[in-house]
Amino acid sequence: MSVKDPSNKVISLSRRRDQKSGKPGASSNSKRRDRARVIAITSGKGGVGKTNIVANLGYAFTRMGKKVLILDADLGLGNLDVLLGLAPRFNLSHVIMDEKTIDDILVEGPGKMKILPASSGIQELTNLTREQKINILTQLDHLINDIDILLIDTAAGISPNVMDFNATAQEIVVVVSPEPTSITDAYALMKVLSLKYSEKICKLLVNRTARPEEGREVFRQLHLVTDRFLDLNREPAHKLKIDQNKLQNCRSNILNLVNVL
Repeated sequence: MSVKDPSNKVISLSRRRDQKSGKPGASSNSKRRDRARVIAITSGKGGVGKTNIVANLGYAFTRMGKKVLILDADLGLGNLDVLLGLAPRFNLSHVIMDEKTIDDILVEGPGKMKILPASSGIQELTNLTREQKINILTQLDHLINDIDILLIDTAAGISPNVMDFNATAQEIVVVVSPEPTSITDAYALMKVLSLKYSEKICKLLVNRTARPEEGREVFRQLHLVTDRFLDLNREPAHKLKIDQNKLQNCRSNILNLVNVL
């Protein structure tokens, strides 16, 4: 399932995306319905600190007075709730199996941000059917009217689940580390987004660098190959500077951000 498929059920998440891109058929009936900013945080390779970045971004937005909802879309190996020290009774697996609604599984995290937790260790959820994805997005649609920011923490890689959640967002942030395999997999992810999903813009966030020059070199390498082979505009994401020495244990519900520019 792709949210760009016109045969799909129309929901305002996809209409909001169409409005940003200037596509015909965008809805303008309600300013409130179009105010939420939908950002997918994704990566080609696991282990780049993506979920930690999502948690910190979510908390940073709450400190700016924003109402934040985080969807843990790593459906088979979700661990955002663990990172934040939460212990939800229910998760998205119960929604997918029609046992609970999204309202039933919603939990509160640091800064009063809302979390939709994923399951862990359920292989069947790594490859959802079209109907299951539509069910999740349709239920999300009614929550999104009451928030300012929706952050989607995708799984790593280029599976259909990952790509479809990315395609739902207005903005896509690709997290990459200086490791050669991470750079290669980030390019593979952007290649699929460009060629199969017609994405034109991806933001890059280079994480786990020892010094600023290392991050700039990663961006330069990816710029060279994407500029040559893809019709894709790469933008450096806003700098997220986290002092790892001062970062408190997430279980205390305190995330200390040094600076978000």
